[in-house]
Amino acid sequence: MNEKPVFRVDGLRKAFGRIQVLGGVDLELHAGTVTALMGANGAGKSTLVRIVSGVYTRDAGHITLANQDFSPASPADAIRAGVVTVHQNINDGVVADLDVATNLTLDRLNGRGSRLLFNPRRVREDARKVAERMGLTLDLSAKVADLVLADRQMVAIARAMAHEPKVLILDEPTSSLSSAEAERLFQVVERLKARGVAILYISHRMSDIRRLADSIVSLRDGRITGRFDGPDLDYEGAVDAMLGKTVSRGGVTVRDAGDTIFQGDGLQLGPSTAPFTLALGDGEIVAITGLVGVGKTALAETLFGARQPAGGRMRLDGRAYAPRSSQQAITRGVYLVAKDRAASGIVPTFNLFENMSLPFLPRLSTLGVTSRRTERQQARAQIASLGIVCRSERDELDTLSGGNQQKVMVARWLSQPARLLILDEPFQGVDIAARRDIAGKLRASAEGRATLVFLTELDEAFEIADRILVMSEQTIVGEHRNAEINVDKLLAEIAGRHGTMT
Repeated sequence: MNEKPVFRVDGLRKAFGRIQVLGGVDLELHAGTVTALMGANGAGKSTLVRIVSGVYTRDAGHITLANQDFSPASPADAIRAGVVTVHQNINDGVVADLDVATNLTLDRLNGRGSRLLFNPRRVREDARKVAERMGLTLDLSAKVADLVLADRQMVAIARAMAHEPKVLILDEPTSSLSSAEAERLFQVVERLKARGVAILYISHRMSDIRRLADSIVSLRDGRITGRFDGPDLDYEGAVDAMLGKTVSRGGVTVRDAGDTIFQGDGLQLGPSTAPFTLALGDGEIVAITGLVGVGKTALAETLFGARQPAGGRMRLDGRAYAPRSSQQAITRGVYLVAKDRAASGIVPTFNLFENMSLPFLPRLSTLGVTSRRTERQQARAQIASLGIVCRSERDELDTLSGGNQQKVMVARWLSQPARLLILDEPFQGVDIAARRDIAGKLRASAEGRATLVFLTELDEAFEIADRILVMSEQTIVGEHRNAEINVDKLLAEIAGRHGTMT
């Protein structure tokens, strides 16, 4: 590691009203290294990034870039100086209504020294060079809005790479990427390291951190609580420093299923996909894992009535189950915590108790009049049960951190009895502490329903499930009881090296 940092933060402070968000942060980034930043939701990561990227101004402290004062007045100032950020929210990094080529060259078109006349041929040529450096194989004429989520994320990252930054900040960059796409990103990060770029990598994924990090910095309550570097990084120490307590790392106590609640026979997600059987019992938590794009979300939507299966039949509590809409599924006690909070029916400007009760208003109403008292009582119970950090159930949802917003979404569907509870990537973008709070609540409340959790990260499946199923090419290809699992076999199934199971 170089002796002098290329980027340095000293005594950074920021408060919003009476709330001190950053309380004197010191941070160094060295050329040609990856520094992983770990912190629970609310620790101050987003505020730190926004100050560095020119969105917020600091209250106190000093920042230097290449030994020069760094005080960006805007994101454009930060980019011109060589500090580029890829934010977790993909919409901050792409313009959905424009094509891929224009997105990749947008900053050049809009920046200083840009030409007065728009030259489509030059735009495509510049975009092709950016795409080649990134290993991006998308159709450059495709509209970004028409791309799948993972491809939009790759466009946002490639656009950032086009600036050839001195400092690159990546905020949860692999949250929407498949293993192959993530590996492509890792290779780009390694090339940037070789060119001397200093990289701040913000992630909750230990697999990312183990793969890339040269050092780890832990942030808690607006302060740096641990720094770890050297050839053998202390990953467990970094987690403990982030949480402020020793974390229990024991596995789950595996439970056997009770009576069958859901049975699917000969299910097909597509007309040419292999059929499979899915049985879920009372009190058990089943995780379905697999790479991005193998059909996990399609199966979740099928069970919830948002799409129809191509074949097979389903039974719930021994009776035929063929929902034609999500409302029909909810009526039968089948609930879905969707992967995308923005598309799951939440209203950011509604308060917590209104968001929790929204799908169940008919149950909470008499002659069309909703009982606000009941709504608030149920919300307060869920807030306490899940440890949601807020002032009261009257807080608007968009005032909460991402992890606490996710807890609200889980609390919504736990507020009423379920027969089948489905959760699609419930830990995406959620810190370790929030993840364990959610997992603990799901396991503690599992009796009386079947619970199905769709996960990409194996560590998350090990932490919550009684059984783990593997999906590949839109069918189930493996089943494992979460005790003494043959991990090599499981990984082979995920990678597509398996015999078909039906």
